[in-house]
Amino acid sequence: MKSENTPINYIEFKASDLEKTKTFYSHCFGWTFTDYGPTYTAFSESGLEGGFETSDEAIVNGALIVLYHENLLHIQEKIVGAGGKVVKEIFSFPGGRRFHFTDPSGNELAVWSDK
Repeated sequence: MKSENTPINYIEFKASDLEKTKTFYSHCFGWTFTDYGPTYTAFSESGLEGGFETSDEAIVNGALIVLYHENLLHIQEKIVGAGGKVVKEIFSFPGGRRFHFTDPSGNELAVWSDK
């Protein structure tokens, strides 16, 4: 059964140097990029859309899986009710809003909405 809410919709990686990262993925895999300010670039032409965010921290596990849900408050309540923890409250960004949570095992994911 297909659900319009909470599919894996986007994946984010950390990057220490956006320009080198864009050059690498463009050259190796043909990905294209759209910059959203000096610290973020989105990629396409990869099979799944995503982006790279600049980080000065050591990158241990640089991937962030981003789910989609049309009602952030509703899905946030379900996540917390099932034992998840909100680690970054709902915030706005160009194109929508999102929050981050950890599952009971400690994996961090995000949920976004354009609504």
